[in-house]
Amino acid sequence: MTRTGNDQQQGLHDEIARLARARWRVAIALSAAVFALYFGFIFAVAFAKETIALQIVPGLSYGILFGAIVIAGAWLSTWAYIAWAHRHFDPRLQAMKASASGNTAIAE
Repeated sequence: MTRTGNDQQQGLHDEIARLARARWRVAIALSAAVFALYFGFIFAVAFAKETIALQIVPGLSYGILFGAIVIAGAWLSTWAYIAWAHRHFDPRLQAMKASASGNTAIAE
């Protein structure tokens, strides 16, 4: 049984919607992680000044270390998103484009 143009178009729209939801889930999760790191650091600076000022070794306090972890966390979350997109998002999007290119009713 072959699918009509409308059925194919609806199937493609559903697949695009699923892909967009997956992308948002990943983006929100990674953003929440960076948000938690950043505001955790800010609250530590605001409310635990004595603790954050403690020296781990001469010239390196917990504040400096935690600040570096915030920066590294932002880089790592960016890397994680790019890796996820290359592994999951891009191949599915390319497959959808290839599928749609065979259907002139969908192509714009």
